[in-house]
Amino acid sequence: MLAVFKRDLKAYFTSAIGYIYLGAYIFVLNLWFYIFNALGGSSSLTSIFDFMLIVMMFITPILTMRVFSEEYKQKTDQLLFTSPAGLPSIVLGKFFSSLAVFVCLLLLTLLWPLTISAVGENNIAEVVGNYAGILAIGMAYISMGIFISSLTENQVVAAVGSLGLIVALFLLEFLPMYFFSGALPAFVIRALRFVSLYARHSNISRGLLALDDIVYFLSVCAVFLFLTARGLEKRRWA
Repeated sequence: MLAVFKRDLKAYFTSAIGYIYLGAYIFVLNLWFYIFNALGGSSSLTSIFDFMLIVMMFITPILTMRVFSEEYKQKTDQLLFTSPAGLPSIVLGKFFSSLAVFVCLLLLTLLWPLTISAVGENNIAEVVGNYAGILAIGMAYISMGIFISSLTENQVVAAVGSLGLIVALFLLEFLPMYFFSGALPAFVIRALRFVSLYARHSNISRGLLALDDIVYFLSVCAVFLFLTARGLEKRRWA
C-alpha cells in the first residue's frame, strides 16, 4: 500500500492535476474569505465552509478522475494487478494519496483562522467542527470518485460521472425534504435524513462529533472502496 501511496502522491505533483486542484480551490476560497470576512469584517468561518462544500462538489472529480482511468489508458493496470500488493492495498494506497492532497488543501486554509485570531477571536468549536465536517465529507467524495474512476479509462467520463453522483446525492438531500416534504410519508423523510451525507456533515460542522456520524462516514468510504476492489477483481479476470 505504501508504495502505491508514494507513487500516486508523486504523480499528482509531477503532472498538472495537483497544482490545478490546489490552485483553483485556494484562489476561489481565498477570494470568498477576502470578500466576506476581510472586507465584511466577519470573524465567523461558517459561510466559507458552506461555500467550500459546494466547491468540493465540482473540484473533487478533478482530483479523482485519473486514479484508475489513467492506469487503464496507459496500460499500466496489468502491472498493478500482478504486483505483490493485493487489490485492497492498491485501492487504499490510491485513496490515501488523494486524501493526502486534500489534507494539503485544508492545511493551506489554516491561514483563515490564524488571520482572524490575529485581529479578533475564533470560535474554536466552530472551527474544529467545520474542519472535521469538511474532512469527513471530503473522504466520502474521494471514495466515490475513485469508484467511478475504476469504471472507465476516459478521465472526462470519470469526472462527469463523479460529479453526477455527488450532485445526485445533493439533490436527494434537498429536493424531497424541502420541496416535496408534504407529498412524502414521514418515514421516507426520516430515512433520507438518516442516510444523508449533508445532514451528518451538518451535525459535525456544529461541533457535534457523535460516534454514529463518524461511523457513518467511515462506512460510506468502506462501501465505495470495497465496490472499487470488487470491480477491479472482475476486471482482472475478464
